[in-house]
Amino acid sequence: MAKIISFAKEARKRKEKPSDSFFCFPRKGSDSMLEKLVHFCTRYMAAGVILAGVCGIIWPSLMKPFARYIPIFLGVIMFGMGMSLTPRDFKNVFDHPKNIALGTLFQFIFMPALAFALVKLFALPPAIAIGVILVGCCPGGTASNVISYIARADVALSVSMTMVNTILAPFVTPFLIWVTAGAWVDISFTSMMISIIEMVLLPLLSGVLLNIFFPKAVSKVTKITPMLSALVIIFTVGCVVSLSGRTILDSGLIILCVVILHNLGGMTLGYLAAKKAGMTKAQVRAMSIEVGMQNSGLASTLALMYFTAAGGIAGAIFSVWHNISGSLFASWCAGKDEEEEMAPAAETRSI
Repeated sequence: MAKIISFAKEARKRKEKPSDSFFCFPRKGSDSMLEKLVHFCTRYMAAGVILAGVCGIIWPSLMKPFARYIPIFLGVIMFGMGMSLTPRDFKNVFDHPKNIALGTLFQFIFMPALAFALVKLFALPPAIAIGVILVGCCPGGTASNVISYIARADVALSVSMTMVNTILAPFVTPFLIWVTAGAWVDISFTSMMISIIEMVLLPLLSGVLLNIFFPKAVSKVTKITPMLSALVIIFTVGCVVSLSGRTILDSGLIILCVVILHNLGGMTLGYLAAKKAGMTKAQVRAMSIEVGMQNSGLASTLALMYFTAAGGIAGAIFSVWHNISGSLFASWCAGKDEEEEMAPAAETRSI
């Protein structure tokens, strides 16, 4: 991940577009087609997720057989994230412990609390409500790091928060689910903790170790990990929808409203709390993005493993929406900065 950050800084100096600097690589000969493919898959992931959802409703039999492999798909994403991390990323945690600790508290307090409040406010049935709770109790998603860069936020803080919260997830997420939903659903705390360790922590640490001992080989593989992650998310959403198409048709609009309020509420609370804590503009933006964007893939996977297919719908919809809202927020931030940078020049010309 440190490599991505340094590359991003160089790209910004060259005034390249964010999407090009993050998902494309030096254009040389045979790599150009691969670069274009990676760029296409990551840029249009939201459209792919929507298409997968539609296919899951119309042709559910195509996707249902693959639902059993969703935990493996999630492991692939976390393994890719691990390969992008370096010892420098772990060092950042100890260099800025206060902000990262605050970010962890904000994420694991605001999002579960919002989920619980929305479930009660909309009087959601248990089968759907557990999905909203799961989204709120999961750590941040890896897409937040990309959104943070585009928004000109503190990318190092974003990466550190994602890493720390993901490592804490096997222990914190089951506990939060038990606290918020234990009164109306059976929670297998130990079993869920072991599952998250197997699906999230072990692949993540394996990727980190591989990057430490075989950095040259990993640098070649990480060129395609953004594309693999995007394809896995698209495929996962298609599988979840294929298992619960009827519920989506009946309650999809209500779930969408809940997801939007959950995401925007988290981003707003993260933004306000960070400002109150006296963080810089870049840190405030990173905090807002990290708190509001969740690992919805993990939420959907846990729903299918321990609850019902309907419980995975909130995570599937969240996968689409938080990329849309995050991109809009990032564009607004970047545009605002450009206006501020151009203002002094305009004043000078007028004088």
